[in-house]
Amino acid sequence: MVASPKLALANIGVAITRPSNQARNLTQLIQAAGGNVISFPLIEIIPLEDYTLFESDIANINEYDWIIFISSNAVQNSMPRLLKHDISNHLQFAAIGPVTAKALSKFGIDNVLTPKDRFDSESLLSLPALQDMQGKKVMIVRGIGGREVLANTLKSRGAKITFAECYQRINPQTNCDVLMQACAKQQLHSIVVTSSEAMRHLLALSGDADWLKEITLCVNHARVAELPTQEGFKVNVSDAPGDEAMLESLKEINV
Repeated sequence: MVASPKLALANIGVAITRPSNQARNLTQLIQAAGGNVISFPLIEIIPLEDYTLFESDIANINEYDWIIFISSNAVQNSMPRLLKHDISNHLQFAAIGPVTAKALSKFGIDNVLTPKDRFDSESLLSLPALQDMQGKKVMIVRGIGGREVLANTLKSRGAKITFAECYQRINPQTNCDVLMQACAKQQLHSIVVTSSEAMRHLLALSGDADWLKEITLCVNHARVAELPTQEGFKVNVSDAPGDEAMLESLKEINV
């Protein structure tokens, strides 16, 4: 009888810091490769307590030329309300990446401008369709707060920007005890962090703890790697976006 080949992540512990409902696919991929997953969401997405301001922002949606969604959360928390309006055919849709575009397709929006390589504000801004924005009205649908590079760059190109904020992010964790204990038992080898906000939460909660320096932080973008790299942590940036690329990144560091 031929022995089964050893799974690439056998006996490897990986903590995933994504919101719980966004970690399922990567969790399944890691487990299929033999890894053990520790769910440790550093961000959870919750609805707004009051949508009055958002409803006011979208009331004149047909006066806009572009509507840009910065995440699938933005789609899910806005489209049911947006579809109550008779959206004009002239309104053009853009999304930060294919996951967000796929979320829009579930609401019947298929013609969506999306970057082809890296999926971030800079890549979206590089597309020809968003270069000449003089006099264009743009609505950016997002959660409360966030990066300003998209809005600031479009403003510099002549666009008029409105933020339509439709959800909020919270950090459900109060300490890193679960991760620290797993590390002490040699049950934690990597931590997946896919946003700069989650990275800030992780570093703030861990403080000056030496245990985190033994762990490789796997991130999906060079921007997320900046702060931990500056502070001397071990960081591995995946070669491409998406869960499959993150899985390959995990495999590389655990050879």
